[in-house]
Amino acid sequence: MLLYDQSREHFESRYDLGEILVDKANLAYKYRKELNLSDEQVYNMFDEAFKKDVENFDSSIGLYTYFSLAVDLYDVQKKTAQQMFDKYDDVMEMIESIEESYTEKLNKLVEKEEAGTALTKNEPKYKANYEANLEAFDKVKSSMDQKVGERATCEVLVPLYEKDFEENKSNGEWLQRAMNRMYAKGCKEDPLFLKLVQQKNSIEPSADTAFYLYLLTGEQKYFDQTVKLETDPLKKAKLYKKLAQELKAKGSYGKARQYYMEALKLNPSDGSPHLSIASMYASSANNCGDTNFNKRAVFWLAALEAEKAGRVDGRLRSAAAQSATSYRASAPSKTDIFNCTCAGEVIQIGCWIGRSVTVPKN
Repeated sequence: MLLYDQSREHFESRYDLGEILVDKANLAYKYRKELNLSDEQVYNMFDEAFKKDVENFDSSIGLYTYFSLAVDLYDVQKKTAQQMFDKYDDVMEMIESIEESYTEKLNKLVEKEEAGTALTKNEPKYKANYEANLEAFDKVKSSMDQKVGERATCEVLVPLYEKDFEENKSNGEWLQRAMNRMYAKGCKEDPLFLKLVQQKNSIEPSADTAFYLYLLTGEQKYFDQTVKLETDPLKKAKLYKKLAQELKAKGSYGKARQYYMEALKLNPSDGSPHLSIASMYASSANNCGDTNFNKRAVFWLAALEAEKAGRVDGRLRSAAAQSATSYRASAPSKTDIFNCTCAGEVIQIGCWIGRSVTVPKN
C-alpha cells in the first residue's frame, strides 16, 4: 500500500489518483482476510476512488468488485435496496461510457475492413485490444446482473418504486433509472411502468421516454420522436436494437430486420444483430420456400448471416461459428445437391426474407 502512496507522492503526473486508489482497493480486497478488513472498509476504499476520480476508475475488476460489495452490504442490511440499485446504475453508466470510447475506435477499423481496405501494421493489435476490453466489460455487466439476481424482480421493484414515487416524481434521474430497470427486468406490463414513463416524459422528454411510449401505445409519432431526440449514434443504435428485439419477440420479422440493419449502420462492430437476423431466417425456413430443398436452403442464408457476426465482432466469433455450423447441418447435404444437379444456381427466397442464396458447388 505504501508503494502506491509513494508513487503518487513522487510521480504524481505519471499516476492518476483514481488508478492508484482502485489498485489499492483491489489489493485490499484480495488480501482482506490477512489485513483483517471488513467488506464495508474495502467498499469504502472503492467508493473513495469513485468519488474522487471517477474518470480514471476504469478497471473492469474494480468496478465489478465495487458493485459486488454493495450487494453484499445490502444482504447484511448495511445498505438499502435503493442504495444498491443506485450503485448498480452508477457502475453501469461508467461501464457504458468506457465501452462507448472503445466502440467508436473499433467501428472505424471494422468499417475500414468491411470496405475492403487492409488494416495498417499496428491496427490489428489495436482492434484486438478494443475487442478484448469490450468483452471484459460485457462479462462484468453479465456478472452484475447475476449478482443482483432475485433481488431485482418485478415483485421487489414495483413496491419499492411505488413507495418512493411521490418523493421522487420531480427527480429526472430517479425516474429514468426506475423505468429503465423495470423495462430491463420485464416489468413493462405493470401499470407503474406507464406511470413512470409518463411522469418522466412530462418533466424531461427524452429518446428513452419516447421509445417506451411507442412500445406502450404503438403510435408512430413516439417512434419519430425517439429518432429525433437521440443524437448519439451508439445510443440510437441501442434503441433500434431494442425495438428490433421487441418486434422479433412478436414475430414481426420483416420490421425487426429493418431496425436491426439500422442499428448495424450506426454500430457496425456489434455483431449481435446479425445473429438475431440469422435466427429469424432459420425460424422461417419452413414458411419461406416452395419445395423441401428450397426451404432448407434458407439455412445457408442463416449461416452466411451468422458468419457476418463473427467477422465484425470478435466477441462473438465462437458463438457465430457454432451457429453457422448448426445452420449448415440443417441445409441440403452434398448428396442433395448432387441429386438436384443445381450446384451454383441461385435460389430466390420468398416471404418476408426476400433474399437470394447460391447453392454451394462443393
